[in-house]
Amino acid sequence: MTSGPRRLQPRKQPKQVRAELTRQRILTAAAEVFADYGYAAGTTNRIAERAGISIGSLYQYYPNKDAVLAELTAAHLDAGLALVRSHQDGELPESLEDILRLFVRAAISDHRGHPQLHRVLFEQAPRTPQIFEIMYEYEAASVDFIKGLLERHPEVKVEDKQTAARLVVTSAGLLVHQLVAEPNPIDVDRFENELVAMLTRYLTGGGS
Repeated sequence: MTSGPRRLQPRKQPKQVRAELTRQRILTAAAEVFADYGYAAGTTNRIAERAGISIGSLYQYYPNKDAVLAELTAAHLDAGLALVRSHQDGELPESLEDILRLFVRAAISDHRGHPQLHRVLFEQAPRTPQIFEIMYEYEAASVDFIKGLLERHPEVKVEDKQTAARLVVTSAGLLVHQLVAEPNPIDVDRFENELVAMLTRYLTGGGS
C-alpha cells in the first residue's frame, strides 16, 4: 500500500479537453458531496454518482477521496493566492481602512459562498504534508503582500512590519473562518466593521 503524499497525487493528468472536463466534473461533484455529507460520509462512490461517472472512471483520475480533497484544497488556496496577486499591480483604495475592508470582505464572501466545504477542507479532513505545503505557500505569499503594503502606506505606525503582516493575515483568516463558516454564523455586516476597525487601530496605533 502506498503511503504519504504520493497517495494524494492524481493518477491521470488530463491532456485532452474531454479528460479535463471529466476531471472538473469530479472536482465539482466532490465539492458538493463533501459540503452535503461531510468528510467521513463523502465517499468516492457518492462523488462518482454525483459526477455521473463510474467508480472505475473516478479511480483513473484519483486513487482515493483524500487525493480529490487535496486537489480541492489546492484549487481553493490557489484562487485565494490569485486574488492576492491580482491586487499587487492593481489600484487599491487610498485609505488603509478601505484596503483592509477590501480583503476582509473578499474573505467573508468566499466563506459565505461555501461554508460547509470550508469546514471540511480545514477542520474535518486530514492534514497531509501536501496540504500543509499548499497552505504554507498561500500564507507566505499573503504575508509578503501585506508586508509590502504596510511598508509603503503612510498611515501605518506599527514598527515591526513582518510581525504585523503575519498577525493581520493569520488573525483575519482564522476569525473569518471561525465566525462566518460556523453553523451559526455571526452578523456579517457587524463582524466586517468590527474586524476592519480592530485591524486599522492596531496598524495605525489608534488603540494606544
